[in-house]
Formats: sequence, C-alpha cells, structure tokens
Amino acid sequence: MRNKHVIAMLSLSLLFSSASVFAADLEKDMDALKDGLSVVKKTSDAQEMHTALGKMRQAATDAKQSTPEKLEGKAADSAEIKDYHAGLDSLIAQIDVVDQLAQANKLDEAKTEAKKLEDIRNANHKKFR
Repeated sequence: MRNKHVIAMLSLSLLFSSASVFAADLEKDMDALKDGLSVVKKTSDAQEMHTALGKMRQAATDAKQSTPEKLEGKAADSAEIKDYHAGLDSLIAQIDVVDQLAQANKLDEAKTEAKKLEDIRNANHKKFR
C-alpha cells in the first residue's frame, strides 16, 4: 500500500513538472515570435527579414505542441484547443505571405503585410493569454 502512495506522488510530481516544461517551451516560442517580429518591422534587408520569418514560422509550429496555461486540462479535441491551433495556423499562413514578399525583395509590401501578424497576435492573446 505504501508503494502505491509513493508511485502516485511521483506520478503527480512528474505531471506537474512536465506541465511547467511545456509552459517554458511555449514562453520560449512566444519570445522567438516577438523577437522575429521586431526584426521584420525594423530591417531593410530582405535576407535578414527572411531569416527572422523562418525562425518565427518554426516557433509558431513548435507552439502548436504546447498548451497555454489558460487551456490546461482541456481535451486535445476541445473547441478551445482547436481555436488555439487555428490561431497559430493563421499566424503561420501570414508569416508565409510576408516571407514570399521578402524573398521577392518587396520589403515595403512585406512590412505592410507584417502588420497583420500583430493583429493576429493581439486577437489570440486576448483569447488565450
């Protein structure tokens, strides 16, 4: 009986420690998105913009593997989780639009389209932060 209690306690501690690891990973991804957007808004170099957008795309894709604290405990197929993933998919699609413009060396148009990245971020922060 004592062993069952020990196993239960270890399982709970493992569960909570992995939840904090996911939160740390999500925070890291969000920081990468923020840093990349800053570069995109300020740079006048197409290659630098392309590189920053690639890092942003990678971070957004990775963020889909994590769950925001506000949604912890929700089922993977819940409407809230699906909405979170849809927000990230929307962000990734817009990153791709901006990146195509950057690769075509259309930086002014890319920066105009990058403003939509902020709109997507703000809308999703209201829901999930």
